[in-house]
Amino acid sequence: MQELVSIVTPVYKAGKYIAETVESVLAQTYRDWEWILVDDHSPDDTVSVIRSILNDKKDDRIRLIELEKNGGAAHARNTGVDAARGRYLAFLDADDIWFPDRISECLEHMKRTGAGFVFTAYEFGDEKAVGTGRTVHVPEKLEYRQALSRTVIFTSTTLFDKRKIPVELMHMPDVPSEDTATWWQILRAGYTAYGLDRVTVIYRRPGGSLSSNKAEAVRRIWNLYRRVEKLGLVSSFCNLAGWAYRATVRRL
Repeated sequence: MQELVSIVTPVYKAGKYIAETVESVLAQTYRDWEWILVDDHSPDDTVSVIRSILNDKKDDRIRLIELEKNGGAAHARNTGVDAARGRYLAFLDADDIWFPDRISECLEHMKRTGAGFVFTAYEFGDEKAVGTGRTVHVPEKLEYRQALSRTVIFTSTTLFDKRKIPVELMHMPDVPSEDTATWWQILRAGYTAYGLDRVTVIYRRPGGSLSSNKAEAVRRIWNLYRRVEKLGLVSSFCNLAGWAYRATVRRL
């Protein structure tokens, strides 16, 4: 008997890409899922686009939650986490693309390893989500100290078992790079993330996206070291050096 997988997606000004993301979820070979789309009070036509898609697909596994005011990605994701009914929890960003076996492969890996937290390799895509051939490979295991110098866990590749990891640890703090901060708080609590070195996701990176702004990325990771993890200056510099090196290598 299959168990329910809850997928949580924060949505903000995503009307341009969401239809492709919907198709990638509907194409999943694992069928027992629910998908919670949380619109973070988008100022454009995002909600109308989603409603049009839902009316066309008529799939009651997909739910749309509309927030009354903008609260940021962390708040939107946490709203989805609180609404999730499944044993398993997966995050998916509104512009990324899942491969058809993404859920089933992660569940199989979870059962093989006995893990409560798994993540996979992914491929960078262009604005049209066409793979660029640049793949980020992942280690077999990742623990807290290792994770501080390698932000290799990508949000749309993660899967959690709520019977093994307390759901409160999956609530994201309201800080820049809230997803990385969340993985760290889970690992800091003593859990291990198990990597599946197989590409299951296309990470769409439109030109000018925040993730492509290197100076902003450095500022964010430094903020996590100093203000969230409370690391000293020496430890922060050492981890930043390792992070910068690995981030450069995976983009070559």
